[in-house]
Amino acid sequence: METYLVGGAVRNRLLGLPVKDRDWVVVGTTAEALQAQGFRRVGKSFPVFLHPQTHEEYTLACRVRGDLATAGPEVGIEDDLRGRDLTINAMAEDVRGGLIDPCGGRRDLEARLLRVVDPAALVADPLRVLRVARLAAELAPLGFTVAAETRRAMRQLRVREGLAALAGERLWQELARALASAAPPRFITELRDAGVLGDVFPELARLFGVPQPARWHPEIDTGIHTLMVLARAGQLSERVDVRFAALTHDLGKGTTPAGILPSHRGHEHRSLVLVERLCDHARVPKAVAELARIMAVWHGHVHRAAELRPETVVKVLEGTDAVRRPERFEGFLLACEADYRGRAGFEDRPYPQGTYFREALQRALGVNAAAIAAAVPPAQINAAVRRARVAAVADLPRPTPDQPGGAPKPG
Repeated sequence: METYLVGGAVRNRLLGLPVKDRDWVVVGTTAEALQAQGFRRVGKSFPVFLHPQTHEEYTLACRVRGDLATAGPEVGIEDDLRGRDLTINAMAEDVRGGLIDPCGGRRDLEARLLRVVDPAALVADPLRVLRVARLAAELAPLGFTVAAETRRAMRQLRVREGLAALAGERLWQELARALASAAPPRFITELRDAGVLGDVFPELARLFGVPQPARWHPEIDTGIHTLMVLARAGQLSERVDVRFAALTHDLGKGTTPAGILPSHRGHEHRSLVLVERLCDHARVPKAVAELARIMAVWHGHVHRAAELRPETVVKVLEGTDAVRRPERFEGFLLACEADYRGRAGFEDRPYPQGTYFREALQRALGVNAAAIAAAVPPAQINAAVRRARVAAVADLPRPTPDQPGGAPKPG
């Protein structure tokens, strides 16, 4: 039995990046022999095992042919590596630190190229297209680009058909990792440049080429604005839910009737419908989807903080459930700030609207709802608490249009 370190751990070590997870391939043994040594099988259709002490993943070497994979003691390490997705992931180290590299992964690391091992394998496993785009986002600081022949393979009709049929759980797994990467917008631009964004995320693809008023959006194109917002969100927060809310906040602008462009009246409701559709399709986790829904509906109110009556301010706090979920509300305000500053020429503007709503929430939290509930009939509690919160925020100084960055931004 021989054991090899494989995949991302080898790649990252050669790049000088931190190695977070270590995966291993075992050659010359069987599933029964591993289990007899205390390894616990966790893969039902694929021979994946957890080490009894380290709990790291060990996989029997597999030979891939089309959409079939066979494992057995006769399969060698090079057979296994040739079935992997990208050349830079198709390297292994033996126990002495020797490098096994049958696909030219080290060469592509040095050239900063993302190249699939077998372009034909994209038909059998179109998820590899998303992995290419995700790795482009993760490795963007190092200057990686997609190899020309790989990009051509990503465009194939059968690959695109397979992408459109991918299960939602697999979509979210790659999207979430891309959102957590060093350059989240790169994931979207790679899919778009390969001509497959519409097959995977049609709600996002429709945003590109849709105009917005130049007065408020010097970048004009809604898709470009979305990428700018996502980039700003990545600078403001490492939270995936904040970044996803930034990515999806304006989906409704992709379905604005042509007759009212470049205005986007009513896009908030359309955005909510499309956010829910995307979240259902991609199996987005509940907490992430909730913040995206709130962002779609309420972000315009925060931008217009200078114009809002105290009653409307409280309505925003109630509609976003800010009192009970202050951490989520903070994520919402960060996404709003990313939206405001994700415009050409606005990147470094202050965002006093966020400061105002943070203080409004603190004042609302200062209202003693329990004391009010003890003093009025049950049927009047909600209205009485609301009146107290309105009074608490009524004299809060608000941002005004003549303050830097204080001017409201229409949706």
